[in-house]
Amino acid sequence: MRLFIGIPLAAAVAHQLSAITARLQSYGGGLRWPPPESWHITLQFLGNAGQEQCQCVAERLRELHLPPVPVRLGPMGFFDRAGVFLATVEPSPGLLLLQQRVIATTAPCDFAPEARPYQPHITLARSGRGQREAILALKAKIGPPPRFTSFVAGEFLLYESILSPAGSRYEVRARFPLDGR
Repeated sequence: MRLFIGIPLAAAVAHQLSAITARLQSYGGGLRWPPPESWHITLQFLGNAGQEQCQCVAERLRELHLPPVPVRLGPMGFFDRAGVFLATVEPSPGLLLLQQRVIATTAPCDFAPEARPYQPHITLARSGRGQREAILALKAKIGPPPRFTSFVAGEFLLYESILSPAGSRYEVRARFPLDGR
């Protein structure tokens, strides 16, 4: 199974992003637009794991006790080399602490941190192979930066990513409250 850990979005933020992506989809021919229910802020991508590793991660993450995390979205953006259209997320101290603690907690379960610096974001669209022009067309149509509703994340989740020809589908394997106890 392919696993990752992330923060689900507040309904108000998902609604705002849905309105933006609905407007932009006509400009982004050739892009894959994941459904709003799959949007999240990744804390750590774990990759392929066996059942024992999944259980190890879930048990260890249950031991984390951190306060709720304020989340504020920034401007829309792109990871050009990866062909990704995204909403940036401000790397607040609380979000960075949660991400660092998650990585430290999963290490004993044989998961290594990513070598790249953490760039919190929400993936809104991806280009297929040879579809770079679709991202360029979308870039020209973004418009002024929207103002997003802030929210406080009260939990984070362990997801399983299930691949199919239609794209990835995410199933929640475990929920972890951010309650500060």
